[in-house]
Amino acid sequence: MFVQPLVGAFSDRTWTRLGRRLPWLYVGGLISIIVLILMPNAGNLGLGYGSTASMIFGVLTLLFLDVSSNMAMQPFKMLSGDMINEQQKEKSYSIMTFVLNMGQVVASVFPFILTAVGISNVAAHGVVPDTVKFTFYFAAATLLVCCIYTFFKVHELPPREYAEFHKISAEPQANQRSLWEIIKDAPKAFWTAGIVQLFYWAGYMYMATYATGGIAEKVWGTTNVSSRGFQDAGNWFGFLSAVSAVVGAIWPLFIVRFPKQRRQLWALSLVVGGLGLASVFSVTNKYVLIISFIAFGMAWGANTVVPFTIVTNALDGRNIGTYLGLFNCTICIPQILANLVGGSLIGLFAANHGVGAQHIMMLIAGVLLVVAGMSVALVKETYGEVEKATNEELSK
Repeated sequence: MFVQPLVGAFSDRTWTRLGRRLPWLYVGGLISIIVLILMPNAGNLGLGYGSTASMIFGVLTLLFLDVSSNMAMQPFKMLSGDMINEQQKEKSYSIMTFVLNMGQVVASVFPFILTAVGISNVAAHGVVPDTVKFTFYFAAATLLVCCIYTFFKVHELPPREYAEFHKISAEPQANQRSLWEIIKDAPKAFWTAGIVQLFYWAGYMYMATYATGGIAEKVWGTTNVSSRGFQDAGNWFGFLSAVSAVVGAIWPLFIVRFPKQRRQLWALSLVVGGLGLASVFSVTNKYVLIISFIAFGMAWGANTVVPFTIVTNALDGRNIGTYLGLFNCTICIPQILANLVGGSLIGLFAANHGVGAQHIMMLIAGVLLVVAGMSVALVKETYGEVEKATNEELSK
């Protein structure tokens, strides 16, 4: 929540020989690579299993990984806003989403592939298995290759060309505003899309937190986290998550074919996804849940593409990085609020219905996504309005 706005604000004000977004990608990528190599070897550093030193090391590596990964990811969104015209931004975000989701699928199945080819999946006490180590190494190597490829293939627009492309002043002082001015002058689409994000990400947080328990309650009939049924539910949720990721990668490629209907498809996807999550409240067949999470994958895919397209289209080229960084807060804040309220909600339901209230939280998650879909009606595309006004002027 803090890193991305800072990266956006600082990069908006900085021009270097490598550009203004790419240096953040390289620094964040380099730190991420180092941390990915260090993390699985924590047990080999002689810190002592369960010791204070090992705990501090774990916290620091997680902190650096979170900060550096945000530094490496945010520039891609900003570069799309910087260098791609309004007609192609949605395609850019859909490709980004496809690669991101498929990367998640590969990462989730990679340890199983390594186990299948004979690499050990067991290790001594306090040491992670080789399958986990090699998965981290593969991630680090992939990130390194991607950074190198980006270095040679992506070249940012120089300041004057950037100003001409966005039709803004080429003088840096003319485009620099305080944070308060930036927030005050944010386009309406920034706020209305943020309302949709509020409901979507609150629902997403409940899904991610309570899906395993909800599935265990309804399909396996257990609330015992130590039971075989609960573990099977967790494994099945992992499979369902992979299904959602694949659908979330493919569905935006369909949406991008209908740019004039993107808002309607966004709303439809959120409502369908909400109904899918809500169905966990009553579905008792694990295979039927595949349909439920295909529906959620549609919502996931649409919500990772359409809102960013609408927001970047509404910006005038000044402070794109800051706005996209601030827009990330509409992802983080709803999840924080959902977590703060979630414990009280499930406690209330458990008290009224006995144990086994996590499937009720899935119903709430579904309702939140449906409300998010209905909230899309508040969102108006600035680019479409500007284009219409321009055409009217030309026709006079």
